[in-house]
Amino acid sequence: MKMTFLGTGTSMGVPVLTCNCQVCQSEDARDKRLRCSALLQTKQGKYILLDIGPDFRSQMFRANVPRIDAILVTHAHRDHVAGIDDVRPYNYVQRAPLDMYANEQAACAIMHDYHYIFEPHQYAGLPEITMHTVRDEECLEVAGEHVVPVRAMHKDLPVLAYRIGQVGYVTDVSYIAAEELQKLVGVDVLVVNALRKQKHYSHFCLTEALHVIEQVSPRCAYLTHVSHEMGLHAEVSTDGSLPSNVYLAYDGLEVSVKD
Repeated sequence: MKMTFLGTGTSMGVPVLTCNCQVCQSEDARDKRLRCSALLQTKQGKYILLDIGPDFRSQMFRANVPRIDAILVTHAHRDHVAGIDDVRPYNYVQRAPLDMYANEQAACAIMHDYHYIFEPHQYAGLPEITMHTVRDEECLEVAGEHVVPVRAMHKDLPVLAYRIGQVGYVTDVSYIAAEELQKLVGVDVLVVNALRKQKHYSHFCLTEALHVIEQVSPRCAYLTHVSHEMGLHAEVSTDGSLPSNVYLAYDGLEVSVKD
């Protein structure tokens, strides 16, 4: 399996409009972060998308993604679902609706906000999505892969993390109960949100993300949903902040996952 980080930034992305900090002014491509999303390419040649934010179209061009077999949604905030309208070319090529998976709260929000997709209609050219509501304790078979939803909290909002085979993907999370975290133990690659070094009310900070990584004990881990407040990629990667098997992810990074 291969994972591609399509976007590793926060809801405002990096650089942030109007900001003149050293990160936003950096010429290092690793400091330029689109909204958070990732892509899994399975051994069977299937493509599983993790979130579909407002940068979806440009991310698909950059990664040259030929098809999408499933979309796993972590939650329904706009920076994670605002690209839904742009699935239409994949509908045309694949001649089928795209399967989307979300918890009940996110599924209801998406079907409300994008009601014109889910209502009976005769209008040609609308996006086509088949919504699958993920129930508590339900394991899934998605594009031929065993998927374990992991319940978490984004401040007061219930969100989903996912274990897809040997990949754990956790973003926009501020709390995971011990019994839910146990579902991720032993993954080969763990992805965890780390907004900045200072504590935040609705996202893991760096210290909290590293604590999760220590408990899960993956072979390697990558930090995503990173804000400009984290600091320059080059400095954070070399200043001793990160253990030897933990890396700051960046847009376009490709990671191989062991079976």
